[in-house]
Amino acid sequence: MTRIDSQSVSRSQNTYQAILTAIREGIYRPGTALREEEVAARLGVSRTPVREALGRLQEKGLLEAAPGRGVAVAVLSMPQIFELYAIREALEGIVARYAAHHATEAEIANLERINREFSEAAGDARRAAQLNREFHARLYEAARNRYLRQVVEDLQENIALLPDTTFTVEGRTATAAREHNAIIMAMRKRDGEGASALAAEHIQEALKVRLTISPG
Repeated sequence: MTRIDSQSVSRSQNTYQAILTAIREGIYRPGTALREEEVAARLGVSRTPVREALGRLQEKGLLEAAPGRGVAVAVLSMPQIFELYAIREALEGIVARYAAHHATEAEIANLERINREFSEAAGDARRAAQLNREFHARLYEAARNRYLRQVVEDLQENIALLPDTTFTVEGRTATAAREHNAIIMAMRKRDGEGASALAAEHIQEALKVRLTISPG
């Protein structure tokens, strides 16, 4: 691959991540129309990487055709939300089971540190959401399975379509921190089945909260 091609791929990937972050942070909310020229101006890039990024996002189902408006951020129906959480529950359980067996002491200590910061972020939903993503990302790494990690990371991109974070709900950050801590304790005991069950319960609780803030 030539240097020019490498730079082009890098610009396209960076633009993709920038748009995904904007969706995750609510800058582009579900149903929002995205136009190449507007996105390019906001990100300070040419329309070519934007066009490539929008095409890739549409292929992944994060954007959908909007008649007369090009593409728009996809809107998840209630059945889709249930489907998303069902597969998330299964995958997070597998991740926790693997992590309990493979995580190093340093990785477990790092999870504890992140969870302390997460707990302290109560009242700051955006910060809490960022730390929650970091917690789960480190958990995926500790599972030591590249294929599982890729599947979960793809799922995380779809989770970006969920409007608002559950950490806007009073008390959810503190409760989630306790759920994280229970998973970590199971990992310290090298209890794979226990960690898996706790991770699944963690996602079940997250869904309950999600249903209180998602239109039905």
